[in-house]
Amino acid sequence: MPGLRFASIGSGSQGNGLVVEAGCTRVLLDCGFGLADTRARLAHIGVTCEQIDGIVVTHEHQDHIGGVARIAKRFGVPVWLTPGTLRGLEALFEGLQVNLIENYGAFAIGDVWVEPFPVPHDAREPAQYVFSDGVRRLGVLTDTGCATPHIEQTLSGCHGIVLETNHDPDMLRRSCYPVRLKERIAGRWGHLDNLAAGSLLAGLDTSQLSCIVAAHLSQQNNTPELARSALAAALDCEPEWIRVADQGGGMDWLELA
Repeated sequence: MPGLRFASIGSGSQGNGLVVEAGCTRVLLDCGFGLADTRARLAHIGVTCEQIDGIVVTHEHQDHIGGVARIAKRFGVPVWLTPGTLRGLEALFEGLQVNLIENYGAFAIGDVWVEPFPVPHDAREPAQYVFSDGVRRLGVLTDTGCATPHIEQTLSGCHGIVLETNHDPDMLRRSCYPVRLKERIAGRWGHLDNLAAGSLLAGLDTSQLSCIVAAHLSQQNNTPELARSALAAALDCEPEWIRVADQGGGMDWLELA
């Protein structure tokens, strides 16, 4: 039986996209890139836009939704998003096949089962997701300001996790960012720092975990080494075991065992 696998086409404040594949189905989670850039990034992992069966959206921020409508319109790809995320964007998605995720209810796109869950973030109705082929579960958590009991319950027992490690607290404090921006990033509705991500990971049931990916790293206020170190400490593993999805090249395919 073919496994569940995934690859990143870019992760960070300049644009995000993650491809999840199970059986004959390929789902794109977010698309924050222009059309030509998206095509080039997908080609890097051996995928064309024509092979995308659906686009699932986390929230309305430009680095996640900037290219969604263009791809959907050009290639006739259906889109799934919450009513809050769609609010104010109706004109952008007019004439497209839009599916509303009501009350974070689960749904299927071909061979991929999708389980949305709510997160605290400064967006209208943000969602993160667990993807499954019926056997293996991939949890994705980026763009959340803090962990919640529901998040912990949802991610426990996953076979793979893509986890936000946005910033190092000390680097953010010393940065030249305006005070208000620092407060937003570090606040309850902002982004997980390395230590918070490690603390969340340490509290999960990781008995089934075969891979962990650090994602959505700040290019100014974090380093891959610091992100790896925090997650490795939580799992008591070697830092080299932690994969990183970066802004430029994303991350090549990983298959869940």
